[in-house]
Amino acid sequence: MEALSVHLQTKLIRLKPVCISHTTPSAPKDRKRSGNFKNADNRCLSVIQSLRKKGLPVIANELVHRLKAEGFHMDNSTLTSLMLYYANNGFFTRADALWHTIINSAYDLHIHVVSNLIDAYIGAGLFYEVSRIVHEVSIRHPQLQHQVYVHTISCFGKIGEVELMDNALKEMVSKGFPVDSSIGNAYIVYYSRFGSITMMENAYQRLKSSRFLIEKDGIRAVSDAYIRDKKFHNLGNFLRDVGLGRRNVGNLVWNLLLLSYAANFKMKSLQREFLNMVDAGFDPDLTTFNIRSVAFSKMSLFWDLHLSLEHMNHNGICPDLVTYGCVVDAYLDRRLGRNLDFALRKMNVKDSPPIVLTDSILFEVLGKGDFQSSSEALLEFNMHKTWTYKKLIAIYLKKKYRSNQVFWNY
Repeated sequence: MEALSVHLQTKLIRLKPVCISHTTPSAPKDRKRSGNFKNADNRCLSVIQSLRKKGLPVIANELVHRLKAEGFHMDNSTLTSLMLYYANNGFFTRADALWHTIINSAYDLHIHVVSNLIDAYIGAGLFYEVSRIVHEVSIRHPQLQHQVYVHTISCFGKIGEVELMDNALKEMVSKGFPVDSSIGNAYIVYYSRFGSITMMENAYQRLKSSRFLIEKDGIRAVSDAYIRDKKFHNLGNFLRDVGLGRRNVGNLVWNLLLLSYAANFKMKSLQREFLNMVDAGFDPDLTTFNIRSVAFSKMSLFWDLHLSLEHMNHNGICPDLVTYGCVVDAYLDRRLGRNLDFALRKMNVKDSPPIVLTDSILFEVLGKGDFQSSSEALLEFNMHKTWTYKKLIAIYLKKKYRSNQVFWNY
């Protein structure tokens, strides 16, 4: 502590000449007054920031008081820097005192300062204080109201405080600020993650009534919620309501619709909607084909699986680890391992590096096959080795052969 005091005294000695030069009644120096103040403020800010990095809030506070006693003028940057440091380190009483100094002064208040302060209070669970800060900004700096409300709504939504998020949104609307597309879509995403299905559906209906389109993140979030609750029929209805002709979200809507049928192995409906997708002018991607391939594999529909592989090859789409897993699992589950070479003949097993490019939402619904799970574990364990699908299949076949030998020996 004594060493810190000496360090502090040294800093004050270095800063003192600037203060003295400012207070000396000299015309040439008076002309440089603003420059001296600026240099002093920059040095004060530099010292405080260095103390912040070292985790010394008490010393930083003492430095501020002693600089004031020496006649230094604390500018906005210095005060906000110290305030945010106090808030981020849990010294909310001191942060609040500086906040009142700043908010009641003539200083310009920047949105990033308010946003960082709100983040600190929300991180500590001081939600009531956040509401107070928003209210004070609304009174003293009305030009920042909308931005502060948007940030607060986002912060409450990210931590799952949907009721507080809803209250902040209602308060924002009551003051005449509009709810734009980005806020409406974020609202749906947060309700999908942390709210009930009913709350999520109500949020979607409000977005529709505002005549805003639900965007890609919103579609995925709502779909995830339906998938978690295994409400695949509701998922299909939602996707049709969104619009199967939406091209600005790629194949997402169609892939999710196919997945809703594959989840319950409604194979005729799956095939019908796939044809409707192609007829509508959409080009199936790797995820589209793998949704069908996984369903065909689990149902042991070898002919359909082969036709799907032919279609992929015709469209120039390279299979990934999921596709190979569908083929390997389908044949081995039916004890047709000897025919596996025939199935893999038109697939590039020798040169292609194993990789997963399929949308992970497929695994949330249909899970991962045994070959894929085993191969991923092997790839993770031997990351520096060069792998091909041929090597992975050979190792997997040996593993299955040994497990069968152990089974028959017992």
